[in-house]
Parts: sequence; C-alpha cells; structure tokens
Amino acid sequence: MDKQTFLERYAVDRHNSCSLKWDLLEERYGRSDLVAMWVADMDFKVCDAITQALQERVDHGVYGYTYIPDEFYDAFFDWERRNHGVEFKREWVRSTTNIVQALFHLIQIYTEPDDTVAILTPVFTPFHYSVRDCGRRLVTVPLTYENGHFDVDVARFEEAIVDSKAKLYIHCNPHNPAGRMWTEEEQAALFEVCRRHGVLIVNDEVHQDFVWEGRHHVSALNVAGGAYRDIMVTVNSGSKTFNIAGLIQSMVIITDEKLREKYDAFASMNMVTEYNLLGLAATTAGYAGGQEWFDALKQVIWDNYVYLRDRLAAEAPEIVVCELEATYLAFVDLAGILNGRTTREVALDRCGLAVNWGETFGVDYGSFVRLNLATTPDNIKRTVDALVAEARAVRG
Repeated sequence: MDKQTFLERYAVDRHNSCSLKWDLLEERYGRSDLVAMWVADMDFKVCDAITQALQERVDHGVYGYTYIPDEFYDAFFDWERRNHGVEFKREWVRSTTNIVQALFHLIQIYTEPDDTVAILTPVFTPFHYSVRDCGRRLVTVPLTYENGHFDVDVARFEEAIVDSKAKLYIHCNPHNPAGRMWTEEEQAALFEVCRRHGVLIVNDEVHQDFVWEGRHHVSALNVAGGAYRDIMVTVNSGSKTFNIAGLIQSMVIITDEKLREKYDAFASMNMVTEYNLLGLAATTAGYAGGQEWFDALKQVIWDNYVYLRDRLAAEAPEIVVCELEATYLAFVDLAGILNGRTTREVALDRCGLAVNWGETFGVDYGSFVRLNLATTPDNIKRTVDALVAEARAVRG
C-alpha cells in the first residue's frame, strides 16, 4: 500500500469522537481551535484486520468473561520474532491494562517505600510521577545533549546509582521523547552498571516498532545474548503500533522465575481482574494481520518528520528539531525564537499548537516541546507554517 492510498483510506477527523487529543483542547489548553500535536495516539483508523475482528465480536453480541487464546500468543510471538528477533515463552507473559498502570505495579512489587528509582531524562512523564506517587525517591540522570542529539553518560549514570543507592532503573527503549534507539553497546553498559550494584531493570519497549532509516530495534531482552534477563522485567503493548490505546491491553514479560513468583504473589492480592475481550481481539488481529497497514503508516510518519525537519532547517534554523531514530514523537527546541517569552506564550498563544511541554519530561527542557508526528500531512504543514511565521516575526 502506498502513502496516498493509506491517507485516503485511514486518515480521519477525530473531532466529536470522545477523543482526548482533540475534544478536550478547551479543558486542557484553554482553546478549542488549536492544532492537536500532543498525546501519543494517532489520527488514523486501525487496520482492516482489527476492524473486522471487533465487528465479529460486536455481531456476536456477547461480552462475557474470556481468557487469552492460543491465537493471541501465536500472533504476538510471531510479530516479535519477525520484526525484533525476540523469542518468547507463554509462561513469561502476564496481561495488564496499560503501560503506566504496569509501572505503578512494578515499582510497588520490586521496591520498598523510600527506595530510590533512577530514570534518564528527558523521559516519558509517568516515569516521574509513578515513582513519586508510589512513595519512592526519584533520581534523574540527564542525558547529554548537543545539536539535536542525545547520548547517555554511563559514568554519570553509575555515579547517580551509587550515590542514591538506587534499587530500580526504568529503561525507555526506544527513548521517548529523546528519539534515541539505544544500541546494544549502550544498553549493555547501562545494564552492567545495574548488575554491579544490584539494580533491577524495568524495560519499556512500547515504541519498539517505530524505528527509522534502516535501524533495527535492539530489544533489551536480547542484549548480550539475553545476559540481563534475570534482572529485568519488560512492559510492552500493541497500543502504539496499532493505535488501540483505548482498548487497554498490554503485556508484562518476566523471564526470570523468581521475579515472576514475586509478581504473581502481588497480583493475587492487588490485580484480581478479568481479561479485556475486545482488547485481546484487537491486539491479536493487529499482530496477525496489520503488517501491510503498519508499513504504509510508517512511510506517512517518516515523511512528516522529514518535512518538519527540513523545512524548519531551511526557513527557521533558530528552531532545533532533534534527530529521530525511533518513536513517532519529535522533540523540538524553541529556545531560538522565545525572545524572552515562555514556551507556552510562543507555542500555544502565538502558534496555536497544543503540544506536550518539555518541562514535563525533565526540569532542564523548558524550551522544548514534543510534537506528535502520527497525524495528517496537513496538520504537520499547519504546525510548520505557524512556527516559521513566528520565527520570521522574531527576526523582524
């Protein structure tokens, strides 16, 4: 399927559809006329396989208790094998609602109140508040940044781990919003620090399928031939890949038996719930029948990024668009056009954009915004038009 065919078939106006992204602009940003470039879901219909699977369930008309069928495991495992070279076993997989809920549970399972949890910033906002809200201490380790590119300082990471006596590290792979696809060498260096100091790794790979320019996602589960699986718990979902976040179906993957036992003991008292019938059906269908749709989607997203990056570089070079190795989220530094104003005054008031504010990903990133590229080319053009116009106005 080519890009134009994809857009004709799947692009959709989400206004008046109970969309958090589009219908709560007034509540969240104070205006309803903004271009919604924030929360990480997509402005595209799901693949036909998911629609058909859900329609069959609706036609059946019964939404009773269910279980995880063989087809779910087969489809998920085959996708992981084909796209990421990861082999799974059924006994490793636990079902959960969503990634953020899983983070809250894992922090409570594997740490005690007042223990320290480490993260690399800038990073997904719930990494911050899940730690604090669970009564744990948060230590943030800033990534190094230069000319739109983020790197990890392993020595600085180890110093923070040792000084804080951290018990857990939450790993974002790929890294949202820095756009990094961590190499095997980078991950091995981080994980070896964790091994040396008795730190458990919670590994979030929900953006694993959005990797660009010929790169391949290196699952933390495969680093050094799987050498760190015994100190790792992974969370994943088809929610980002197939645009089904509202169906709340995610997975926790625990390869180590002792870590599984601890998880199951907590779950038996705190996670007594049934499976989501429609979430399982949609996820299974996506993994089994969504490859062609997904490949075309990726072309739309990558072209959106290239348009944003290249046009701003040519017409508003004061604005820095960070390199995008992975995810569909562009991290953009507006420092060059703020001219003494706040990021909100520029992005929201002047440009009419609803964005995720950089400061929510880390205290050092107040001049940054995160833009969601999983939208139509027209929304990207409107966004770039506004930013270019503002840059020109600042120049006088």
